[in-house]
Amino acid sequence: MTHIAVIGAGITGVTTAYALAQRGYRVTVLDRQRYAAMETSFANGGQLSACNAEVWNKLSTVLHGVQWMMRRDAPLLMNPTPSWHKLSWMAAFMREIAHYRQNTVETVRLALKARTALFAMAQAEGIDFDLKTRGILHFYRDRASFEKATAVNALLREGGLERYAVNPEEIRAIEPTLAGTYHGGYFTPSDATGDIHKFTRGLAAACARKGVRFIQDADVATIAPGEGGYAVGWRRAGDHAAEAPQVLQADAVVICAGCASRHFAAMLGDRVNVYPVKGYSITVNLLTPEAQTAAPEVSILDEAAKIVTSRLGDERLRVAGTAEFNGFNRDIRHDRIQPLVDWTREQFPLVDTDRVVAWSGLRPMLPNMLPKVGRGRRPGVFYNTGHGHLGWTLSGATAELVAAAIAAEHAPERVVLPLAA
Repeated sequence: MTHIAVIGAGITGVTTAYALAQRGYRVTVLDRQRYAAMETSFANGGQLSACNAEVWNKLSTVLHGVQWMMRRDAPLLMNPTPSWHKLSWMAAFMREIAHYRQNTVETVRLALKARTALFAMAQAEGIDFDLKTRGILHFYRDRASFEKATAVNALLREGGLERYAVNPEEIRAIEPTLAGTYHGGYFTPSDATGDIHKFTRGLAAACARKGVRFIQDADVATIAPGEGGYAVGWRRAGDHAAEAPQVLQADAVVICAGCASRHFAAMLGDRVNVYPVKGYSITVNLLTPEAQTAAPEVSILDEAAKIVTSRLGDERLRVAGTAEFNGFNRDIRHDRIQPLVDWTREQFPLVDTDRVVAWSGLRPMLPNMLPKVGRGRRPGVFYNTGHGHLGWTLSGATAELVAAAIAAEHAPERVVLPLAA
């Protein structure tokens, strides 16, 4: 049986493993954490949001980033300390402004395919992940931002998304708990929310039932051609680096390692210019009936603040946002968390914020905001990475795409030719 090694047990790695197992491959997943979905797939904004498919490659994004550099609480924050990685990424990001329209439309189409695939996985495997299919509501505080959103909406609809404008009265009807004042909004009834961690862990358990092997606490040290495929050298997390790594032999390898994908790609002769863009979230525990009633059921996206919400069951509200270009720094900063708490108090004043759990994660972003999916330079090397802020939203489709690319080169069953007489 053809053996595929998947590097990374986040949402993209686990969906890839599932798609391969469904096709009959022998699959091994390696990850440096003890459990699946413990990094960027742990506590994101919770949205399955085709409506958030607009890529960031716009001149206005660059101008806002410059304006916000001195504001520690800004929605987009750039550490001014230069690095070659950051500068090269920014230069490539600027070049992609010319492809803003086509990349946005392509992202929408991919998101719609992915949503269908993810729902099918959850139904087939009986995964409970606090799914809510109540739609996502964008709101805008002034006419200028609403008119800009109207132009974006035309691109989203071109990609096939059902989305329509709503006035302030309709906003109140869709989500009565909102306390602010708004000029207007857009509502996407087909989008959904849920707990990415519960989904990924549930799908990982389904993979294990199908025979997928998970090697956790595994620091991958080397990936190199060997014995007709690839040799993956790995050590148990915490083992002394001087000790010889264990070696896993595979016919092909798929890099689904998030922000570490750039490092692994370099081992394989590829350049995958993923940059870690840090985001923050808070999980507000709704411990009283009053707080539960006062929290929103519909998912919200505040365009000005770049903040999203998702209701996770009866007793949790996820509030997430901000983008921070600060390398691999994972520190949870109070001055980045406080705006999320303040926003929650402003929009939902009867929600108690005395039981808030803060989190930060690194989004793996490529300069064009589209994931890298498919072959590398060498035969047997594949990628499913760089999904940025839409990892969960796109993962169902990209897993199918990379599995199809693998199937085009490697049949699930290896054919052994008989020896010549």
